[in-house]
Amino acid sequence: MFLARRPSTRRIDRFLAASQALPLSYAPTGIVKEPPRTGRFDEEVVAIGRGQQDFERARAALQAWQQFDIGWVELWPPRASVAAGTTVAVLIRHLGFWSLNGARVLYDVQPSDGEARFGYAYGTLTNHAEAGEELFEVFIDPASGAVMYRIRAISWPHAALTYIGQPIVRVLQARFRRDSAAAMRALLAAGPSSP
Repeated sequence: MFLARRPSTRRIDRFLAASQALPLSYAPTGIVKEPPRTGRFDEEVVAIGRGQQDFERARAALQAWQQFDIGWVELWPPRASVAAGTTVAVLIRHLGFWSLNGARVLYDVQPSDGEARFGYAYGTLTNHAEAGEELFEVFIDPASGAVMYRIRAISWPHAALTYIGQPIVRVLQARFRRDSAAAMRALLAAGPSSP
């Protein structure tokens, strides 16, 4: 849904309520678990901290959706559950207009053999401007001890405006990955009281 101005909280709540019963706009789920052989795949992996304490703080930040606290993107409801089945709305301020996009949490990242790893993925609903899946995760790199933040996404245009504006959409997607990584890095740099 594209809008000329920022929607009211009431309008966002109505959009979110209407999104609850909508299906995903693509299939199958799990498409970002591994890089595909073909198609559009985006990934950002950055070091945001070091050690178990930073990992726990990064985990808490992801659980609270703080990777979306970047100023021009908002998640509704704020601090939604990250449990599979949770429906959320992503409000984005673009170049002079706004969009509301429905998504649903699909699955969480399962760590193996004691590794420090946490994350989840959401998929787009039929009222989202793009179709696809996005993964957010934090983990400790066993070789360096660094806490890493990863965003992985596969998407393609779903609405007419996103087909037309694909070069701008791609710039905004890259900006989101950079800004989200910067937000996570800043949260950990701020010290133990941040998340």
